[in-house]
Amino acid sequence: MSTQAKPRPVIGIPCSSYPDSWFTPANGNAVSYLRVVEAVGGIPALIHQTRDAEVLAAHYARCDALLLAGGEDVGPAHYGAAPHPRLGPTNPLQDENEIALVRRALADAKPVLAICRGVQLLNVALGGSLIQDLPSERPDGLNHSRSTDQRDMSFLAHPVALAEDSWLAERLGARELLVNSLHHQAIERLAAGLRVVGRAPDGVIEAVEGTGPGFVLGVQCHPEELWERADPRWAGVFAAFVALAAKA
Repeated sequence: MSTQAKPRPVIGIPCSSYPDSWFTPANGNAVSYLRVVEAVGGIPALIHQTRDAEVLAAHYARCDALLLAGGEDVGPAHYGAAPHPRLGPTNPLQDENEIALVRRALADAKPVLAICRGVQLLNVALGGSLIQDLPSERPDGLNHSRSTDQRDMSFLAHPVALAEDSWLAERLGARELLVNSLHHQAIERLAAGLRVVGRAPDGVIEAVEGTGPGFVLGVQCHPEELWERADPRWAGVFAAFVALAAKA
């Protein structure tokens, strides 16, 4: 009888770009994503940006799940909108790669965890739209860049109310919790295949879950910056996500 341990699941994390004025641009992502995936039993695997469909497919094939991370604004052309004057930097290649990856993962029922830009990209990939700039389009709302203003990614900026029947509320053991906030865009028109399970006091969508087969969770906050310091309950969310990846 074999006692060999089952291989740890591989969690694919698409890269952002880090250009320089003269040096060769870099692809990568924040170490906090990598550390939490390792800590809860997964193997993080960065997926570099590429125009080669065969290379992207090979990256996808080795992954048991996808984690869509934070980063630059999603290009509004993907949801049929003109650029807002306060639209931030975009990365067309990253958008194209991530949309292709998430659509394939959803079709294959591979687990997907989407964070900040990730939840926005997820919504756009499924046909939804975004608020391009909260301060100018929702001037009476909360300051959703408060953690950025504090220069503290773990700063708890505002509460989020969770749907009682949601997976996220059950996993966190809470109907309401405080979260960090580092974004100026948010979901506007919700895509088919998603349901809202969390909102900020001003109504901004803060969490969504999938309604189809497979595990899909998107959060607007940055739990990879909370699990060690501000709110250890998020470690259980990551652990459950990696456990689902191991079964996929």
